[in-house]
Amino acid sequence: MEKKDEKIYDIAVVGAGPAGAVFVKEIAKSRPDLKILLINGQSPSSAKPCGGLLAPDAQKLLAKFDLVLPKSILEDPQIFAVETIDIDQKLVRYYQRYYLNMDRYAFDSWLLSLVPSHVTLLNGRVTKIKKQDELYNIFTRYNGEEVQMSAKALVGADGGGSVVRRTFFAPMRAQYVAIQQWFNNEGQKMPYYSCIFDAKTSDSCSWTIHKGNYVIFGGAFERQGCRRAFDTQKSRLEAFLGNSFGKAVKTEACLVSSPRAMKDFCTGEDRVFLLGEAAGFISASSFEGLSSAMFSGKTLAEAFAKGKSYKDIQRIYKKSTRPLRFKLRSKSVKRAILCAPSIRGLIMRSGIQSITPYTKR
Repeated sequence: MEKKDEKIYDIAVVGAGPAGAVFVKEIAKSRPDLKILLINGQSPSSAKPCGGLLAPDAQKLLAKFDLVLPKSILEDPQIFAVETIDIDQKLVRYYQRYYLNMDRYAFDSWLLSLVPSHVTLLNGRVTKIKKQDELYNIFTRYNGEEVQMSAKALVGADGGGSVVRRTFFAPMRAQYVAIQQWFNNEGQKMPYYSCIFDAKTSDSCSWTIHKGNYVIFGGAFERQGCRRAFDTQKSRLEAFLGNSFGKAVKTEACLVSSPRAMKDFCTGEDRVFLLGEAAGFISASSFEGLSSAMFSGKTLAEAFAKGKSYKDIQRIYKKSTRPLRFKLRSKSVKRAILCAPSIRGLIMRSGIQSITPYTKR
């Protein structure tokens, strides 16, 4: 994608992750007449904390797009079960899962490579957005340089900490800080993939996963005292497993949303549209958001292709995402069940739907 000189665009998309990339890929095909600006604020050094697992719903969407995943995106090892650990109650259960282990940054880059070449790509972090008359002025910073672009319509696909959402709409009420650390894989006996609960440090879940030559530990924590809670939980997990992660080689952090009610979802208004996690489209129970991000991107592109006005586009988009909103609302109910220590303990002790490994590592 080459940069062009146009300063006013029909649509500016903030965020070039799965939601933004899929939207631009689809709208560029159905409406090649539109001048589109895609702003990419992600780099290998600023990658979003993510377990990097492709869930069945996301796999199904890729199949519907008739896309095949390049082998280079996959990471070793491929996993077949999640080891669920309750540190406080000293419980462990195994449950079969059907995820693909992948390099999340490579996956995002691959989706971005599918965007047509006539789309303008701008690398930079959006610092502020101002509406002036009928235009949205977007200010970005990259390598110490500030650049201003303008657009007639604005799409926020910039995640849980969305600058678009907090500029024009009420922010998500329930937000956590996701913190993730990478450690060299030196043979330490850590679960290949685990879902961790520890009521003493978080009312949400954490995870470990092997990723090539690394072992990752991450989790979602309340914003107040998040780093202290992360470090405490890591120490408690190491004590529970009887092994140490070692010295961290990289630490990542970002805001992550946890929708609890229908009003937490916001698709936009007027000429501002929200996609993916910026719209609240993320599972409150597992924080899986790739499938919802790609689906919302495709759905908004279809709304732009069908709508005769911005109001019409908003109506079509909101209606088309109604089933997704209800599905994700049900995830908050699931979260309430799984994150209640007494209920979780009852479920894990019962062994419902769990599997028993022949041997433990």
